[in-house]
Amino acid sequence: MKLQRMKRFSALVILCITGLAGMAQNSKESNTLLWKISGNGLAKPSYLYGTIHMLCADDAVISPNFKKAINNADEVYLEVNLDNLMEIFGALGGMKMKGDTTLEDLLDPKDYARVKEYFEKSESMIPFSMLETFQPIMAASLLSEGTSPCDNTVMMEQEIMGVAKDGGVGINGLETMAYQAGVLDSIPYKLQAQQLLKYIDAAAKGEDDNKEMDELMDAYKKQDLDKLEKIMVASDAGMSGFTDILLYHRNQNWVIKLKKLLLKKSLVVAVGAGHLPGEKGLINLLRKEGYKVTPVENKLTKTKEI
Repeated sequence: MKLQRMKRFSALVILCITGLAGMAQNSKESNTLLWKISGNGLAKPSYLYGTIHMLCADDAVISPNFKKAINNADEVYLEVNLDNLMEIFGALGGMKMKGDTTLEDLLDPKDYARVKEYFEKSESMIPFSMLETFQPIMAASLLSEGTSPCDNTVMMEQEIMGVAKDGGVGINGLETMAYQAGVLDSIPYKLQAQQLLKYIDAAAKGEDDNKEMDELMDAYKKQDLDKLEKIMVASDAGMSGFTDILLYHRNQNWVIKLKKLLLKKSLVVAVGAGHLPGEKGLINLLRKEGYKVTPVENKLTKTKEI
């Protein structure tokens, strides 16, 4: 089950970085990724949307209601502004460990040799000489994305930005790449490296069944926030303690920022779907601040070209 543990953590990263009681949403209303934010003195409503950072192109569909929300907004806020070239250029640097640390510094020689051999045999477009300088969590996420069942993958954020640009809607970010890199830096590199090693050892033994990733994608396509939350909070070899860092602290920071932004503009806030559900999720936190947060039908249909 070692691979399953790492898969769960990789899934958490994919859902949350680019939440059970009380006022948490019930099962009936949670089957949508699109939520309307109104009340609490707002002149115009805003919308909250849950993304996944990488999925098959055929599944990256913008529903009519979501497209309407984007076109009617004053601005679209993503986790980071992916329309900013400086942010894009900074992404690669943000993946790297501080202090010129490499995997070789974090693992004993035999373990390092196994990791190196695995990466060199993989079909990654990034050479191992570069990958070994990445934060191990990011390297594991790249491996997870490499197991996608389709050849053509896209970021949901790209599709959202495309609609926004076509409608002349501005794009901004709640965080910077540098801040996100700092979030991952707070998880000890050695712990990250040990989890990566477990992932690779299990995959080398043929235990790579992608069960957790398949469950995550199925829940996302069904827009089942309750199921997504259960996947995220599943315990995983001591890594679950970092859910606060990856999710909850960032949610709290975003709500503080959104309280100011929502008064000035009508927004579409599109962040990883893992940030939406649960007692400490954005839906519940916004409700606690006095906003009315209600589900909006997000029926996904895509006609194939002929």
